[in-house]
Amino acid sequence: MDLPRVNPGTLRDKMVAMVRSFDFSRNSLIDYVYVLLGAFIQALAMRLFLIPAQLVSGGVSGAAQLINYYTAWPIGLMIFLGNVPLFFLGWRHLGGPRFALRTALSVTAFSFFTDLLGFFLPKQGVVDDLVLNCLYGAVVLGVGLGLVYRGKGTSGGSDILGRILNEKTGISISQAYLVTDSLVILASGLVFAWENALYALAVTYVSGLAAEMVLEGSDIFRTAMIITGKPQEVAQKILVEMERGVTILSGKGGYTGTDRPVLYCVVTRPEVSQIKQIVHEVDPAAFMVIGQAHEALGEGLRPLK
Repeated sequence: MDLPRVNPGTLRDKMVAMVRSFDFSRNSLIDYVYVLLGAFIQALAMRLFLIPAQLVSGGVSGAAQLINYYTAWPIGLMIFLGNVPLFFLGWRHLGGPRFALRTALSVTAFSFFTDLLGFFLPKQGVVDDLVLNCLYGAVVLGVGLGLVYRGKGTSGGSDILGRILNEKTGISISQAYLVTDSLVILASGLVFAWENALYALAVTYVSGLAAEMVLEGSDIFRTAMIITGKPQEVAQKILVEMERGVTILSGKGGYTGTDRPVLYCVVTRPEVSQIKQIVHEVDPAAFMVIGQAHEALGEGLRPLK
C-alpha cells in the first residue's frame, strides 16, 4: 500500500518515514531473532554472574545495579527508564527511524528478561568465586552483545552515547566507550569495593573481545606481500597448490628505480607455512611480508554480504 506524501518536517511525515523504515523481509526477521536472542543471553549474564558478584559492566545497566543496591528498585526497569532519554537522543542524532526499531527491541527485551529471570534464577548466582564470575559473566555478556550487533542492533546506553560523542566531537568510539563506562565503573568502586571495580574493568574488556569474535568470527586471516624476481612462477604455484587467488601489483624499487612486481595474497593462518615453503622453493632470494588482516570477505573466504 502506497503511503501519502506529506510536507517535510511535520509529525505525520516522521511517522510515515518510520513506518516505511520497518522492513519485515526474511533477512530482517533473522536480524530481530538475533537481537532477541542476544538480549536474552545478556540478561542471563547479568543474573547468573554479574549481579550476584556485584560486578558492573558500565553504561546504563551498571548504573542500574548501583541504584538497586540502595533502593532495591528492579534493575531491568531502571535499565529501560535510563535508556528512554538516550533513545530520543539517538533518534535525533543517529538516523531517526533507521536507528529506532532494533535499538528499541534490544533495550526493551534486555530490560524485560533481566527482571523476568530474577524470579527463576538463584539470587546468589551459580558460583561464589569473583574471578569465575568475572570471566564467565564477561564472555556470556559479550556473546549476547555480539548477537545483537549481528542483528544490526545496539544495546542502547553507552552504545548510543559513544556514537553521539564520536559524531559530535570526533573522538573514536572506543575512547567514547572508555569515558562513559569508566565513570560508572569508578562509581562501583565507591559503592561495592575497589576489587570489584578492577574486575569490572576486565569484564568490559573481555566482553568486548567476545562480542567482536561473535560478530566477525574467530578466523584470523593473513596477508602476504611477496617481492620476487620470478612473480609468474610463484603466482602459478600458489594458484595450483593452494588454490588461492594472487594479485600482481606494479611496484618500483626505491633505490634502483627498476620495476618490481609485487604479489599480494590472502591466506588463512594454517596456510602461512605453506606459502612460505612455496616462495622459498621457487625463489629463495625473495622478500616476503606477512601481515594480519582484520577481516577477509569474498570468493574462497567468507561470503561478502
